[in-house]
Amino acid sequence: MADLVRKLGERIRVLRKEKGLSQEQLGELSGLHTNYIGQVERGEKNLTIESLEKVAIGLGVSLEQVFRYIDPMEQQDELSQINELLSKRPFEDRAMALKIIKDVFDWEHRKYR
Repeated sequence: MADLVRKLGERIRVLRKEKGLSQEQLGELSGLHTNYIGQVERGEKNLTIESLEKVAIGLGVSLEQVFRYIDPMEQQDELSQINELLSKRPFEDRAMALKIIKDVFDWEHRKYR
């Protein structure tokens, strides 16, 4: 259980930094004390579901995004491989990849009309 708590804290830290937030800002946005945010990120506190939801709301992400990459699958399917590739890219690259995928699907849809 401690390993999961640590991984979850690390994931929250990564998301917070991606959003350019300090622990204080995340605490304000989530309605949780700054010290608590720090303890969570260090894996010292086991979040309740309610607190986890508050953190996700404060970060502006879904619970699925919070748990993403915490326990990777041993054999990745195609979607997981795409996620893995994109997760390491900057926002602009991810946005461009999404646009390309949408364009391909739109083209395919028009082709078979």
